[in-house]
Amino acid sequence: MSRIFPEHRWSSEVETYFVRDKCALFASVLLEGLAGDYFSHIKMNQLDYGPGGDDLLIEAMAALALHAASRPWTESFAWTIHFEEPLRNVFVCADNALGRITGTVFLEDVKKLGSNLFHSQVVSPHYEPRSSFIEFSDSQILDAVEEYFERSEQRLARLFRTDALQYVMVQAQPDCDLEWLTGLQSEDAQEIKRRLELSRLETRGFSFYCGCDDGRMMDFLLPLMREKPEELFAGESALRMRCPRCGRRHLITREALEARLAEKNRSI
Repeated sequence: MSRIFPEHRWSSEVETYFVRDKCALFASVLLEGLAGDYFSHIKMNQLDYGPGGDDLLIEAMAALALHAASRPWTESFAWTIHFEEPLRNVFVCADNALGRITGTVFLEDVKKLGSNLFHSQVVSPHYEPRSSFIEFSDSQILDAVEEYFERSEQRLARLFRTDALQYVMVQAQPDCDLEWLTGLQSEDAQEIKRRLELSRLETRGFSFYCGCDDGRMMDFLLPLMREKPEELFAGESALRMRCPRCGRRHLITREALEARLAEKNRSI
């Protein structure tokens, strides 16, 4: 499957290498460009994810970009990372073929589940969608992702932030030196490219992009509009909703949704 390249350059690029004498995959990303696009998105949509929310989401996007770049081009991913304290859900998703990654943080209507939970979904045209759940103990994103790899992917992986917006992942491959990988520290990860023999694999790019618009939001609302229009609008002429993927705010008028419903009914 060939990649679909957008007209603009990637916000951030992930470089992947094979560490020869350790039998490990090394992936690195500088998230500066992608984070800049994310903060522009936050400002434009007046989003506030509370104390530490932006940092959590940026680290989740970094981790997912590193993971996605190590996987086949045909796959796309969605992670929902549930934290009990403070109560919130961090959601990130990525599409390898399109080079897109986006995410949001849910602070409202989040239910207590009794433990931190990591939910992963993988979609590909070559197999049925895959889904997995694990409980995790730590409150940090990178530690939670390491637990996910060990318990769900059944493969040891270490993730580090080696600079302000520089992240690396070192992942076990067959015959990996697991003692070396387990003992890695952040300062060791920074030196891998300089001290060890690497074989370059490829470079993949990602941009912060969702693609949501009013039309997609209206399509999401159509089932409720058909069955319970009065309950949906509760006497108002418009409703405000957030995209569940990127948090962008949308204002949907009843008139526009009625027109969308009539259009869909004519096409049936």
